[in-house]
Amino acid sequence: MKARFFIYIIVIFLIAGLTFSCQTASKILDAGAKAAGEAGIINTNTADAISQSAKAIGAAAEEISPEQEYYIGRAVAANILSSYRIYTGNPALVNYLNLVCSAITINSPRPDIYNGYHVAVLDSNEINAFATSGGHIFVTRGLINAAKSEDALAAVIAHEIAHIQLQHSIKAIKTSRITQALLVTGTSAAGAAAGMDVKELTNVFNESVGEIIQTLVNNGYSQAQEFDADNTAMSLLASAGYNPSGLVNMLNELRSAQSAGSGFGKTHPTPAQRITNAQKTVGSFRVADTSAFRQTRFAAAR
Repeated sequence: MKARFFIYIIVIFLIAGLTFSCQTASKILDAGAKAAGEAGIINTNTADAISQSAKAIGAAAEEISPEQEYYIGRAVAANILSSYRIYTGNPALVNYLNLVCSAITINSPRPDIYNGYHVAVLDSNEINAFATSGGHIFVTRGLINAAKSEDALAAVIAHEIAHIQLQHSIKAIKTSRITQALLVTGTSAAGAAAGMDVKELTNVFNESVGEIIQTLVNNGYSQAQEFDADNTAMSLLASAGYNPSGLVNMLNELRSAQSAGSGFGKTHPTPAQRITNAQKTVGSFRVADTSAFRQTRFAAAR
């Protein structure tokens, strides 16, 4: 009976969500559950179950502000720096990378974010790069050494900028919130039927954002997201005056320099797959090849 009542209330919530925003509907359901519990219409466990589900579904619908994006990204950056050291041996190189980054972002659809874009070098021979929603872009010394031109190096930075501008990590959080809401709702229904403490059952799903994104950094984005980031990167490169084929050149370097189980190979589709995807559209960009003019400063920076 309790479980049926709980499911009935959730159905009402879903109908209400069609009329109001999910956040408004969740507040209505939460308030209604508390009132019903206090009036003795339902017991405390059932009221708690409905309340927990309402809050979880409301959180899933909540928008993440630019300021929140930054602080989420800063937590992710801290996690990355627990595994890598910042390279401080060549300040001129770091400045050069940030100038390349600025050239790309200033010509992009999203030139400004909460605290700006910042590139740092990781002191590792691993061939890898990371980006957080806060605008932190990390590139390893190994990846820099693998690049043969500024356009190839700019392609890596553009790929990471694309992840930020496409909000891939933020979308992962939203997906996780929806999954959590469903888990909480199912767990709450089971707890209400069994007369158990719902709060104890749902605590297991209260993972921090930092843990969610740390898993994302370790496991990588989906293949579709990586291809989207490559396609967006080529567009960003063209808008900034770089040759979009720099991405293909960089991927060719990765294909010859890297093993499948480390660095980019651990968290990305294979270079061969990415090259096949990039070649579908790289020819559609009409950009004069001026890369030779940048080769001297690229060599000096490295």
